[in-house]
Amino acid sequence: MTEYRRKDFCIECRKETEYILRKQTIRKAIRGQEYTFEITVAVCTECGEQMSLHGLMDLNVQEVDQQYRAAEGIVSIEDIEKLMKIYKIGKAPLSYALGFGEVTIARYLEGQVPSREYSDIIKNALASPAYMKSKLVKHRERITDAAYKKALAAADSLLHLFSVSEKMLRVISYVFDQLEEVTPLMLQKLLYFIQGNYSALHKMPIFEEDCRAWVHGPVYPEVYDLFRDFKYNPIEDARFALLRGTADALTEEERKSIDLVVNTFGMYGGKVLEKITHNEEPWKSARKGYSDHIPSSEMLTKDSIQKYYETVDMKYGIETEQGLMNYIQDMLK
Repeated sequence: MTEYRRKDFCIECRKETEYILRKQTIRKAIRGQEYTFEITVAVCTECGEQMSLHGLMDLNVQEVDQQYRAAEGIVSIEDIEKLMKIYKIGKAPLSYALGFGEVTIARYLEGQVPSREYSDIIKNALASPAYMKSKLVKHRERITDAAYKKALAAADSLLHLFSVSEKMLRVISYVFDQLEEVTPLMLQKLLYFIQGNYSALHKMPIFEEDCRAWVHGPVYPEVYDLFRDFKYNPIEDARFALLRGTADALTEEERKSIDLVVNTFGMYGGKVLEKITHNEEPWKSARKGYSDHIPSSEMLTKDSIQKYYETVDMKYGIETEQGLMNYIQDMLK
């Protein structure tokens, strides 16, 4: 942690001294079980004793709460707020919709820690529009017409928006987890390269969506529609919470292929990746007869992508990052 030097009153030195903020490991028992937490402490630079600063105790409570929830897999206050924002629903209506008591969500927002059972219900609602819709329908009689219609419309909109396969969502989530910034153009190309790498090495596609030969290279239309609706940075959009955690269901082989692509192709921007795909046989074959400025809905079949990358594997060895880097360098010459 970065050390910040400021001044405050030290009760040991009996005067204003500089202090440093640093992390300290503590052990704390919660519900009969002991946990290790890292909290922020202020240390006097003159005597070395800890100082009691205004607001520091509240910060420590927040730190322990966040780390405890993470350790136990308990939903966070931020996640509950996202759920309310995504479905445009208030505290009491959300409580009713999920089958809780009227003030349950309000108490959770004030800091009360949910039980594992209730936490899992909230997490499932945050992860799945279909699950949230089923809860709304099941508890229809407990919710006002206005709240019900607004939340149901949001659920239906999300069901349409997130119409891509679960595997595609998992791959997208993992890519975002590994890279700090991913533009829509870059994402499309990375998905194509991931499909190529995985299918060549494992003789089967990693996800079911078909790719199209658009002007700017391979594009998955369903993914294009998904991110076109995100007006800002997708990660900053509350709806992006629906992707969080989905990557956990990927297999070791799937993660390895994604890592290979992210650690190689992921070093380049979207326009460079576009140039690579324009030099590859699947896109060039699908674009034959089309002008550079005319859109095409021609499919880059999963079979053509797999066969092409099987030939690439034979020459470069795409099961390693070095092999992929050698291929990239040759394609950019």
